[in-house]
Amino acid sequence: MKIGIDVGGTKCLGVAVDDSGKVVQQYRLPTPHADALCDTLVEIVAQLGEFKFIGIGVPGLISPEGVIRASPNLVGAKELALRQMVEDRLGKKVLVENDATCAALGEWKSGAAHGATDAWVITLGTGIGGGFISGSVLQRGAHGFAGEVGHMVVDPDGPLCPCGRKGCWERYASGNGLSFLANGEKGEDVLSRAKAGAADALGVVDTFAKWVALGLVNLTNMTDPDVIVVGGGVIVSADVVMPRIAHWFEQLLYSPQHRAHPRLVAAQLGEQAGAIGAAMLNTSV
Repeated sequence: MKIGIDVGGTKCLGVAVDDSGKVVQQYRLPTPHADALCDTLVEIVAQLGEFKFIGIGVPGLISPEGVIRASPNLVGAKELALRQMVEDRLGKKVLVENDATCAALGEWKSGAAHGATDAWVITLGTGIGGGFISGSVLQRGAHGFAGEVGHMVVDPDGPLCPCGRKGCWERYASGNGLSFLANGEKGEDVLSRAKAGAADALGVVDTFAKWVALGLVNLTNMTDPDVIVVGGGVIVSADVVMPRIAHWFEQLLYSPQHRAHPRLVAAQLGEQAGAIGAAMLNTSV
């Protein structure tokens, strides 16, 4: 049995995966302050039982040694040697990776990006995370920090981001960004009302989709993927959001009539994508 844990802004989700890649058990706890994160992870492992490998996905800048250098959406997590801390408690080898990189691995190995040679997996959650496969290789960058697309600046005069800069993409195109565009209304309420046909909510969703598409277009212009997978909590309402993203993507793409367009698809693994990918980390190194 392999265990994967996805540390999110609000919850930590752990899954136990068998040798065929099937999730056989899951367990979750609220995400604590960074000081208590190791304890929470150890408790999740204890609930999931015996394992031969454990992988952990964490938001932010994660070094190859499993140190959280910075994580704007994880309170108190700076220069935190998480891998060493968990290994010391469990007495077994642990791998720690960026959470969106884990989600990309999961969707690439057994989800919506399966079979692609060049793909982006974008997670729209509390913030925005990204993972990139190029030439059938999961990309980590020179220092392990590749894929921090949520902090791509799209509006230099925009709202302050938890990272300390202004106008990051995730300020407009994440779950929190959807709420920002709706003047504080919860994103899930906006989407629910949009599904019911409320004109004002549909307008907010259209604006949100345009911001999402803008970032996806930038990534396409830079890397020319054959597929872009969009996941995260917002995509629970894919039937409302994805058609508008596709519309704006075509409108904003550079020379759309002269190039092949990447497939824009909703993630298949749902909220388990990051945890499943974390359980697969030992197959990607």
